[in-house]
Amino acid sequence: MIKSLHRIKSLAILFKSGEVGMATAEYAVTTVAACGFAGMFYKLLSSESMARLIGDLMRRALSSFLI
Repeated sequence: MIKSLHRIKSLAILFKSGEVGMATAEYAVTTVAACGFAGMFYKLLSSESMARLIGDLMRRALSSFLI
């Protein structure tokens, strides 16, 4: 009984301070930002010029082992 009263008091303080749901909003903003960066990196890495650059780097790295 005392635990539940303490919990109700804690929730009342949170509602009064206006910070209820702040963590959820911060997680949502972080998730949207991460998705934006992932989309940007996908677009960058799947471009033709980047594929050519990565291919050249791999060819140079492997040719030094084969010689």
